[in-house]
Amino acid sequence: MMADRYRGTLYVGVTSDLPARIYQHRTGTDSDFCVKYGPTRLVWAEHGDDILSCIAQEKRIKRWRRQWKFDLIERGNPEWRDLFDLLA
Repeated sequence: MMADRYRGTLYVGVTSDLPARIYQHRTGTDSDFCVKYGPTRLVWAEHGDDILSCIAQEKRIKRWRRQWKFDLIERGNPEWRDLFDLLA
């Protein structure tokens, strides 16, 4: 999940290359939503075993209430820090 600020606009997506996808969001390529609303901070991510289960999880999370998404983020990232630099 990406956000523009603490408890702001959220973007939920799935990718096979997280660093590359974040770069696309930050530079405004391949995401009209991110160009319009500006979520550039990686605030939560999880790894899945295969793309089909990842897509299913993405669809589940997209149906969640906003508060449930906030709760998920805040369990692992209470300060809503940008987690991009922790990828390696």
